[in-house]
Amino acid sequence: MTPAYDLIVVGGGPAGSTAATAVAMRGHRVLLLERETFPRYQIGESLLPATVHGLCRILGVADEVARAGFTLKRGGTMRWGRDPRPWQFSFSMTPRLSEPTATAFQVERSRFDEILLRNARRVGVEVREGSPVRRLVADGERVRGVEYTDPEGNRRTAHARFVFDASGNTSRLQGQVGGARVYSEFFRNLAVFGYYAGGRRLPAPHSGNIFCAAFDAGWLWYIPLRDDLTSVGAVIAPEHVPAVRRDPRAAWQDMVRACPEVDRLVADVPVATEPPYDLVRVRKDYSYWKKTFWAPGIALVGDSACFVDPVLSSGVHLATYGALLAARAVNADLDGSVPEARGFAEFEARYRREYGVFYEFLMAFYDMERNEHSYFWSAKKVTRVDAGEAAAFAELAGGLVSGDAAVVGTGRLDAHWRAAAAELDSAVGRLATADDRINPLLAARVVGETFRTGNELQEQALYGGPLDAPGPAAPGGLAVAADGLAWTVP
Repeated sequence: MTPAYDLIVVGGGPAGSTAATAVAMRGHRVLLLERETFPRYQIGESLLPATVHGLCRILGVADEVARAGFTLKRGGTMRWGRDPRPWQFSFSMTPRLSEPTATAFQVERSRFDEILLRNARRVGVEVREGSPVRRLVADGERVRGVEYTDPEGNRRTAHARFVFDASGNTSRLQGQVGGARVYSEFFRNLAVFGYYAGGRRLPAPHSGNIFCAAFDAGWLWYIPLRDDLTSVGAVIAPEHVPAVRRDPRAAWQDMVRACPEVDRLVADVPVATEPPYDLVRVRKDYSYWKKTFWAPGIALVGDSACFVDPVLSSGVHLATYGALLAARAVNADLDGSVPEARGFAEFEARYRREYGVFYEFLMAFYDMERNEHSYFWSAKKVTRVDAGEAAAFAELAGGLVSGDAAVVGTGRLDAHWRAAAAELDSAVGRLATADDRINPLLAARVVGETFRTGNELQEQALYGGPLDAPGPAAPGGLAVAADGLAWTVP
């Protein structure tokens, strides 16, 4: 039987919309099934330049996002590390890209996600909202489709050459791909978050920055979404679960009061009463990865595949980048240029590498906060990482961290992460006296590796390919087509 679709995407968030759009732009038949009806609430509001100027431009939606009136984000401000004073970095300090592309946005995800979903529909994706997927349709060889419920309550079946699970961290399908979901012990944290009806802003030109402040119990994010709306969240240790369960709102506000730098910004500012921002929400154990990202006929993208601590605002970037990688594999298979297995092996290798460099950066970043009197921070020393965590991460990163695929022991990884943290700490110390045109953070290897893919993604959108490395990412690997939508054989 000839399947009705080339691709079925489960989930209409940024990952799902990206994958569906990228495949439909090549003229293929795509069905996107979304459980909810947009607009709908979602956390993950601080974007990176790679998403705004790279991914969105490749998908043809950059101008619409720019016109949406989102808060301009020029960089980040941190109260983190040895210096008790906040320090900041600007995206414009990178020499890789021109000034207009060295910005991002703080977005209300309900609006941003709807823009991406509308764009998917505009390029030919068949979008069905209010249509939850019940299960995968598979045989002994591969996944061949899905069963779902339409808005009228009818059970339906759709078949496709490929299925992508982009249904998020609560995915019920990811377990059928094979391999366990591995939860990070190092980032085994709890997030409790809500909104204020306004709040003070940092001095210009940093007024749109995300502000991240470390304090004894963990750290807080402070994201200016509108003049009258600010997202504030606390990332804390699991020991606070009982207090959060008793009263999430009280626990959230207690954390805000415990961090003087953020407490000053919301002093006398009321909490938001505008739905959906009137609720205090909780998410726990949210740093994880899947041991397997794909199987014949199916791939995991977005939060169904992996997620890492949000201090670097990497969530939407990782989700959309992974979705684009998977779309390239589908497009290359459908046009006959790269077989499924090779295309998805490239997808998984690049996706794991990107997750790995963010994970490594964040371990070094956490290690900069040397508060030995705090349970949260003393538990985050890289020397406290247990053997299981170190081995799992070495397996995940595939040798990237050390340059040696055989590295699985804690000793060498500890030394590596301590050195990375020291290098990062030194670069932060030079920020205060740095020339506005030169970012000392870029001299730190861990920073350069973390942002390399984002820079290349922006260059792909602007110039048709990375300026420094237009070929494959690794020996024997695949290259990227000029439009960014498929793999090619070098």
